[in-house]
Amino acid sequence: MKLVKYLFPFLPARAKARLGYGVGISDFRFDPEKDVRADIVDKYHFDGELLDIFVNNRDRPVHKWHHYIPLYDRYFSRFRGTNVRFLEIGVFRGGSLQMWRNYFGDKATIFGIDSDPSCASLDGLSGSVRIGSQADIPFLNRVVEEMGGVDIVLDDGSHQMRHLAKTFRALFPLVSTNGLYMAEDLCTSYWRSYGGGYQKRANFFSFISNVINDMHHWWHVHPLHYPELSDTCSGVHVHDSVAIFEKGKTFRPTHSEIPDQPRV
Repeated sequence: MKLVKYLFPFLPARAKARLGYGVGISDFRFDPEKDVRADIVDKYHFDGELLDIFVNNRDRPVHKWHHYIPLYDRYFSRFRGTNVRFLEIGVFRGGSLQMWRNYFGDKATIFGIDSDPSCASLDGLSGSVRIGSQADIPFLNRVVEEMGGVDIVLDDGSHQMRHLAKTFRALFPLVSTNGLYMAEDLCTSYWRSYGGGYQKRANFFSFISNVINDMHHWWHVHPLHYPELSDTCSGVHVHDSVAIFEKGKTFRPTHSEIPDQPRV
């Protein structure tokens, strides 16, 4: 490591990226003197109710990248006003759970998990809070059992590479049919301090790539990377630092020509 530190100034950008050196989030902080609402409306053409909930948040703070707000609404809006079972990994100071309660409504079952024991004080305010690690599979199973199942998982937890795939592989099989699994802040996939690096095997986008390869197993002969996921992940959507996995039974693709033409 001492040698790398000495040589670092002389390394090309490609090598630095592979080593997991990137740009920190402080460079992207929005000017607090400017209008958050106007920024989101102007850039993303979104002015839905979730935007109002976000910008008018009081009491417990919530910290979100601006482009997440329209993405949340795009994928979660069909669950509003229903008995949705929502699990958020990472409670922080409780503002996010408060936002989700206001968004999904009183019928929703909302749980948050965090490894920080101080988050237990937030239990019962906007949802139920349980203390434990997202890498503790028996703990995750107990939480989902207590919830009576889960329809949406939002991983806003440690953002560590060693946790992201492990948590996904544990929880995605438990997500209900037609449910969603979203992982956010995946910019950490490129950062050494989180176990990431550009095109490194540990990079979570490398994991996603193999999930996509498994989805297309009809078209190649490579063995499945994750057999337990291959027939239940019906779609993957990737945005800047966000990945959404759709839960649904998959079927062998077929095709038709209409009207059917006689074969010569």
